[in-house]
Amino acid sequence: MRYLSDILKNVPATELQGAYDVEIESIVFDSRQVKQGSLFVAVRGTVVDGHDYIEQAVKDGAVAVVCEDLPGHTAGEVDFIMVADSSVALAQLAANFYDQPSAKLKLVGVTGTNGKTTVATLLYQLFHELGYKCGLLSTVENQINGEIIPSTHTTPDPVELNRLLDDMVNKGCEYCFMEVSSHAVVQHRVTGVTFAGGIFTNLTHDHLDYHKTFENYLKAKKTFFDGLPKNAFALTNADDKNGSVMLQNTRAKKKSYALKSMADYKAKILENQFGGLLLTIDNEEVWFKMVGSFNAYNLLAVYSAARLLGQDKQSVLTALSNLKGAEGRFDYIISPNKIVGIIDYAHTPDAVQNVLSTVHDIRKGNEKVITIIGCGGDRDKTKRPVMAKTACQWSDKVILTSDNPRSEDPEQIIRDMQAGVGPADQRKTLSITDRREAIRTACHLAEPGDIIVLAGKGHEKYQEIKGVKNHFDDKEELTNAFNQLAQ
Repeated sequence: MRYLSDILKNVPATELQGAYDVEIESIVFDSRQVKQGSLFVAVRGTVVDGHDYIEQAVKDGAVAVVCEDLPGHTAGEVDFIMVADSSVALAQLAANFYDQPSAKLKLVGVTGTNGKTTVATLLYQLFHELGYKCGLLSTVENQINGEIIPSTHTTPDPVELNRLLDDMVNKGCEYCFMEVSSHAVVQHRVTGVTFAGGIFTNLTHDHLDYHKTFENYLKAKKTFFDGLPKNAFALTNADDKNGSVMLQNTRAKKKSYALKSMADYKAKILENQFGGLLLTIDNEEVWFKMVGSFNAYNLLAVYSAARLLGQDKQSVLTALSNLKGAEGRFDYIISPNKIVGIIDYAHTPDAVQNVLSTVHDIRKGNEKVITIIGCGGDRDKTKRPVMAKTACQWSDKVILTSDNPRSEDPEQIIRDMQAGVGPADQRKTLSITDRREAIRTACHLAEPGDIIVLAGKGHEKYQEIKGVKNHFDDKEELTNAFNQLAQ
């Protein structure tokens, strides 16, 4: 049982109307989810303003309303709480409603442009292998002790986040590892959440459609570290030029990891091949099943965080050496006639370069690299020509195709990408709007030993076109095309 007076704790209100001894059955910010006993929080979104739905929420059973502006008339039987920022209040209310679940386990947040999903997933897998009950909140999926819960956002909204954390606490979890997106920080989805640690992977060009400038994007990431408590750790990639920026104002214990720079935790790549990585970490040689220098950073970040969480060095390295990472991150398959296919979620210029440079480092020299790449609709348009240019620089053949066009014209997206293809690269570039056809074409162009890189969608099992999500699985499509070619 939750009373309004209890869940208003530490929520600064500018005006109050009501008795505040009313029982609250649920907290909602979507008026369509209001039921009898709900507390409705009117949040100003990018498209919809919750204040326009206060009257409807009250009609549907809301017993209290939190808002930035009081409506013209307020019913006497409903409590109204006016606040300066409804988004901040929503996060604080949600944490109070679920009795501060984040403080009852060790919650580690992972932020950065690339590697968030892999690092969070590896930490979850590692601690599970070490015998702990734990939870995962990621782009691919959420998990509680092996129970899979579908994921709709990189970082859930405050109500869903605290509900999931509360569920983890009730099921005995000691740890939770979660991705913290820049959107989540700006939108106050993690406000009021207590973190035991934060990890920074890297920062490159992404989400400028939302943040407008790189400085704003950087500030969003930094804000997460600024908010870490004194007893937490702040772990940063010292090889990224923005790594030190993350630590400037944090109260948390400052730690770093690196392959090239001076750092608290160091690693070195000894071997890098399709079969895996041989690294030295803390003067120990260990073979890992993951591939690529970017995964060397991910593995080192996970090792460093585990050590900061008090885990034994040998136990961590042993368990980590057997893990495979997140679905759709440098997944590779080999066709019956020995064509190598690599499926990766790479959807930023830096991520595309990471994958293709890894392929370049591993290839023997005679194989062709055929890259299939698209860009998402209703997202940052400025990265489209850069991604196409990057793909051309590292590939022998490039096929520009659709990713998730969403509400945009897929052919216009491809035209935006074509702007980055220089005159010298025109001959090796094809444009095929249909992603399935693009995959089949790449397979027909490939010869035994060649490498097909299928970038952009990774783990996703759908393609969104004109608001409709149709089943589409890159790994499934590539496997089918390989099998048809072999017949």
